[in-house]
Amino acid sequence: MNMRCCTLLFLCCFVTLFANSQSQSKFDSFLKPSDSLNKSRRNTVVITEATLASLTLIGLNQLWYADFEHSKFKTINDSDEWLQMDKLGHVFSSYQLGRVGANTLNWAGVSKNDQLIYGATLGFGFLTAVEMFDGYSKEWGFSWSDMAANAAGTGLYVGQELLWDEQRITLKYSFHQTKYANQRPDKLGDGFLEEVLKDYNGQTYWLSANVNSFFKDSKIPKWVNVAFGYGAEGMLTGKTEPTDNLLITQNRRRQFYLSLDVDLSRIKTNSRVLRTIFDVFNVIKVPAPTISFDRENGMKLHYIYF
Repeated sequence: MNMRCCTLLFLCCFVTLFANSQSQSKFDSFLKPSDSLNKSRRNTVVITEATLASLTLIGLNQLWYADFEHSKFKTINDSDEWLQMDKLGHVFSSYQLGRVGANTLNWAGVSKNDQLIYGATLGFGFLTAVEMFDGYSKEWGFSWSDMAANAAGTGLYVGQELLWDEQRITLKYSFHQTKYANQRPDKLGDGFLEEVLKDYNGQTYWLSANVNSFFKDSKIPKWVNVAFGYGAEGMLTGKTEPTDNLLITQNRRRQFYLSLDVDLSRIKTNSRVLRTIFDVFNVIKVPAPTISFDRENGMKLHYIYF
């Protein structure tokens, strides 16, 4: 067993003991959603989210956009870049931020309609502000396809709440390191943390569907999901361009996946601390046996896929 596995095992054991200790009873009570509107909690949520969003936007402007020349507002069409992996990143971010926004308002006892109007749109609003920054940057531009992806992520969350009053299909993410980042560290990241964000070759986005929620009378465990994934590989540039002789090493192709998954939010536990932890980590697709398909390798079985 390698060091990472040992560390993960230790953390899991620590969290379990910590969450189930009697000293956590007050914390469990704090995490319990309010049955009615709690103005103090609501105000805390609004102030905290507004502060974090403002600080993040200020930080982006100073640490990222300040390094690039500003320009008049302009739009671009980048819908054909990175085999649409960047667009799925927008869908995922908008969905997850909206989920957090709705859940925090639910904790404050805000009505369901207001959760969807003011909470689930958190991701769309924040990413729209980021897109405006892009519009005034000479390096990039305001992308309508990015905005469409942001709207799709918000719509996926809101639509399911209106249709089923629950999230039967969740958006998840997984990542594995690839050989491509070393060839273009300026574009794909230099080091693991940068690669997680920038190397589209190693990213996979999943639609993870909970089986029991569609078949309520089945004996299938409530936490079992079936996941459909999309990824791409062989990309060193946004699109195929004969520059810097990169075409020699590029073999751009889409990849499709079918796998099992675990909906951590549906695992039964009396500890609200554990529920919160499960909810946080539920954005990550659980490694599992997976079938992949692409035009080069055809169908392939992976005993474990990240």
